[in-house]
Amino acid sequence: MASDKRTRELRAAARRAMEVAYAPYSEFRVGAAVQTAEGAVYAGCNVENASFSVTMCAERVAIGAAVTAGERTLSRVYVCSTSVEPVPPCGACRQALAEFGPDLEVISEGSDGKLESWTLQQLLPAQFRLEEHVPADEDGADMGPERHS
Repeated sequence: MASDKRTRELRAAARRAMEVAYAPYSEFRVGAAVQTAEGAVYAGCNVENASFSVTMCAERVAIGAAVTAGERTLSRVYVCSTSVEPVPPCGACRQALAEFGPDLEVISEGSDGKLESWTLQQLLPAQFRLEEHVPADEDGADMGPERHS
């Protein structure tokens, strides 16, 4: 895991997001920052809700910020949380990340500064890809994400 300027910026964005997380129910604050191959960084925090099923994870909020800015390809995600141990993204976030960076690097930092890193392929080896399961349309084009962007 590189300790370069881009990684420091990614970490700082994730930590700032964690500080403003809305977690009144679990008190488990999470911040995430995603990075594009060009180095652009987009952050997000978890946003809990009394109706737990509508709670938003930090990773998916960060993905939403990147997509809103027009990004479609991610290379890394940095996750910080109030957990002592580094926490990998949940299953839903892993699949959401796979949509924009199937081979991205995942870095997680625990509250004591301990770091863990994985490739998304290690965390989600059987990624779901719609184009592998949906037949081509009448003109022979598949229905992959590039058809819907």
